Amino acid sequence: MAEWSTAGWRAEAVAWLDDALARRGVVRCGEVEQPRVRPWATVLCAETSAGRVWLKASGAETAFEAGLYLVLHEVVPESVLEPLAVDAERGWVVLPDGGASLGDVSGLGDALVAYARMQRRLMPHVDRLLAAGVADMRPEVLPRRLSEAVAVVGGGLPAEFADGTAARWVAEWAAELAASALPASLDHNDLHPDNVLTGPRFYDWGDSVVAHPFAAAMLPLSVIGDGLGEAAAVEAGERYLAEFTDFAPIGRLRRELALARRLGIVARTLTWARAAGAAPEFADAPRLTLLSLLDEPRP
Repeated sequence: MAEWSTAGWRAEAVAWLDDALARRGVVRCGEVEQPRVRPWATVLCAETSAGRVWLKASGAETAFEAGLYLVLHEVVPESVLEPLAVDAERGWVVLPDGGASLGDVSGLGDALVAYARMQRRLMPHVDRLLAAGVADMRPEVLPRRLSEAVAVVGGGLPAEFADGTAARWVAEWAAELAASALPASLDHNDLHPDNVLTGPRFYDWGDSVVAHPFAAAMLPLSVIGDGLGEAAAVEAGERYLAEFTDFAPIGRLRRELALARRLGIVARTLTWARAAGAAPEFADAPRLTLLSLLDEPRP
């Protein structure tokens, strides 16, 4: 974070941006602004002869996002912004302005259906997603990931995490989900209205993981439930599952959705832990997230 605020880093980034634009025949028309500096990433923006562009520079733990854009734009170009330039080694990506985000929960159900269709197209490309640096949170590895989550949270956890109860539940749920007929796919892991552009197109992939596809529904269904009520969340979940009914009967899909939503807590805990390590204001978020693994009713 300190590096991104230095004149030297900014000069290097602006020079790279100008060179990347020039290779596309695009000219910067104004000063480069730096509207956001976060512990995990910063963004620069500038007006150009082709419209506004954004340079996102990510920290080491989310640097994979830059290279991930190349895979996504190749496989599902209508679902993401086109990367205008990528330096995967440094975690830098230049994107065109994507316009307005949903910003409101009312359109999130439709976006979730579109996301399901995108997930299906990405299923044959999981090896490429992993090679790009996306974290593996498939059911088979979740027992180990739970151990990592408990370790990073540290103290303040109830007895279920010390006596093996939580580990046993996760192992049982993960084994059941690992037997799913659905291949793994990409879980955005932060799919809320501000990360969905009209279209819909999806962006801000720095928290994404490879997982059972239904894990991606965990956050949006919770957001819909909080904003529009539980009945709306159930309806949105049914519409999402309808995109996968060729894999298994609807009853089985509902069961897997319940399992994936609960097991997705493990990945969310590790994501929060990464943020908390860089931003003290999120210090308690990993613990609170992990505690929800014990919520009743359990799957």
